[in-house]
Amino acid sequence: MEEKLLEILAEICEDEVVMEDPDINLDEEGLIDSLGYMELLVEIEEAFGVVIAPAEYSREEMDTPAKIIAVVKSKMEQA
Repeated sequence: MEEKLLEILAEICEDEVVMEDPDINLDEEGLIDSLGYMELLVEIEEAFGVVIAPAEYSREEMDTPAKIIAVVKSKMEQA
């Protein structure tokens, strides 16, 4: 799951650095914008069947690959 999620994130960010550094801040590094976050939520739902509402988490709660993985894992466990 983690590898697939990182592949999705790398595609959206157009940079494989997200696969190499799980703690890189996507916002601060300019790797993702609001539209990118929306695309990420759609891709997560399609790939893993996990629905994450845009207002459910703040950008700060999902601003690194590691945090995004943790959120998706948590949602998968709840399902």
